[in-house]
Amino acid sequence: MNNPSAASGDGQPAPSSVSRVVLSAADIERALTRIAYEILEANKGGENLLLLGIPRRGFPLAQRLAAKLAASDPAIDPAAIVGQLDVTMFRDDLAQHPTMAPRRTELPASGVDGKTIVLVDDVLYSGRTIRAALDALVDLGRPRAVRLAVLVDRGHRELPIRADHVGKNLPTSSSEKVRVRLHEIDGGTAAGDQVVIEAGA
Repeated sequence: MNNPSAASGDGQPAPSSVSRVVLSAADIERALTRIAYEILEANKGGENLLLLGIPRRGFPLAQRLAAKLAASDPAIDPAAIVGQLDVTMFRDDLAQHPTMAPRRTELPASGVDGKTIVLVDDVLYSGRTIRAALDALVDLGRPRAVRLAVLVDRGHRELPIRADHVGKNLPTSSSEKVRVRLHEIDGGTAAGDQVVIEAGA
């Protein structure tokens, strides 16, 4: 969610916008399954692994990934390896969005020290949200390593940040908007999950 207006699924599309679906619910599930396998392979198992979702949609994606990791490795307790990392107060555009309300940071009791942290977000865009997440982590402890998993990488980076695990690379123009719709946040059922691109004006 690197740009509140262009890179997140918050808000409803304008009635006049033209949108096209680029990932269906089934596509999203396949992408998350692949990312979960990549995370286990990169970490050589589930030991000392912690998934931190960035609100809003990064958190339910982290929960889904944790469930998939547990399905592959019965030694993993999904509830014990997932948390939520609020980055609101570390954003460099907070002055432009003074009404942006902080959300709770929730960590497992084991904390972040010595862990391999996988930051999870829905859309990687400018990279500024991830920079804020790294700053927020510094206040919480000293992880062994930090990796990044995103459902969609839409390009247009403004900072030298790269995702380690990507569901789909999605070339876009800067005027387009990428909307990620998840039933945990947007309502409806899992069958209604999708990623859409809205054409710019």
